[in-house]
Amino acid sequence: MRKCLGVLVVVAALCVMSWAQAPDQTPPSTPPPTPSTPAPAPDTAPTPAQAPPPAPAETQPKESTSAPVTKSVPQFARLELFGGYSFAQAQFFNSGHWAQLNGWNASFTVNAIEHLGFVVDASEFFGNSKINSAPPFPFQICVTDCPTTPTFNAGTREYNILFGVQLPFHRRERWTPFGEVLIGHDGVRGQAFQNNMEESVVSSGPSLVAGFGADRKINERYALRFKADYLATRTSFSLLGKKTQDNLRLSVGVVIRSVRKKRRTLEEETPPE
Repeated sequence: MRKCLGVLVVVAALCVMSWAQAPDQTPPSTPPPTPSTPAPAPDTAPTPAQAPPPAPAETQPKESTSAPVTKSVPQFARLELFGGYSFAQAQFFNSGHWAQLNGWNASFTVNAIEHLGFVVDASEFFGNSKINSAPPFPFQICVTDCPTTPTFNAGTREYNILFGVQLPFHRRERWTPFGEVLIGHDGVRGQAFQNNMEESVVSSGPSLVAGFGADRKINERYALRFKADYLATRTSFSLLGKKTQDNLRLSVGVVIRSVRKKRRTLEEETPPE
């Protein structure tokens, strides 16, 4: 009996020792809650929320602020009126003697574009031309009261009405050179006193002018013009037949130009505040 009790005591002691050495399986207790943070005082300003960093802006190509460079357009008058003195060295009667004639020259020009204008031109010359006494063509042969000198004077009048083109070169401020080519009609009249009477001869035909000149600017409206022209004429007198003459025409005068009015800009029309 005692042996059984001793065995039971030993077994119970071993069980107690093994239970004491085993790990604690009980879950940890929940810690008590911590006190919450006290609310800020009413007079304390709240801390501003931190703004998110701005997104990087997209880089765009810079536009040029400078105005585009434009080529200056040469200024020229649309309409030009010319008038002045003219001198002609001519031999309208093919007598072999040059006549120095005085007269006038006028023209009206419409400039279509910068280097092209259309011209209407007129001129007239007066003076005396030397005619050979024998034979006195284009005049009648003298019978009575004939000149005793190898030549005699015949009153001369010649006119031209021409149309054509003018080619100005607008590149300088003061001087404007130009060339011109004109064609048209001419008329010649001669008067001489012989055979105890005054005799007149008349002829007409085509004419041609080719020359050059230059305008010297005075101001925007006025200019001086100088020009030299080759003047070719053709006559058909009854006693002389059809003949061609090579003549020289020099002219100087004043040009009146049309002036373009400057358009006022919006800034000029708006009064300053």
